[in-house]
Amino acid sequence: MADPQRASKMADRIQQIVARRLEKGIKDPRIGFVTITDVRVTGDLQHASIFYTVYGTDEERRDTAAALKSATGMFRTEVGKNITARLTPSLEFIPDGIPENAATIDKLLQEARQRHVESQTLAQSAQYAGDADPYVKPREEADDDEWDEIDPPRDGASGGSDEPDGGTR
Repeated sequence: MADPQRASKMADRIQQIVARRLEKGIKDPRIGFVTITDVRVTGDLQHASIFYTVYGTDEERRDTAAALKSATGMFRTEVGKNITARLTPSLEFIPDGIPENAATIDKLLQEARQRHVESQTLAQSAQYAGDADPYVKPREEADDDEWDEIDPPRDGASGGSDEPDGGTR
């Protein structure tokens, strides 16, 4: 297992080599406007995954993918000449999903903005389901008369006592 720092440096170097070779041009007319977005090298430095994007239609993307696949051997030879490693890693070209992911994220953000506006509109015309202030307020001091209505006074004149048997003990 190689040092992760070495694998990272090799990935950067492979990205530069492949991008430079694409910039010089390849004789295959199917290759469109390609951008190398990322390269990842395995820990044993035996395999490199090259992520790319293509500007254009779906047909141009398919043509470019086929052209890159057929030119993989030429790219591997170019990488082998320009890196200092005992073995040249195998190359795999993978279309990067960044543009599609960005479009999906933009769509989701637009939907979230729309829902936010709708919820604000509903909130402006909303009314309370219960009291406007549902919190319990502290009790105010009651007059003695109010308490008499709730709990009449107990004194000897009423003939009763607090004892269940009438107070005869």
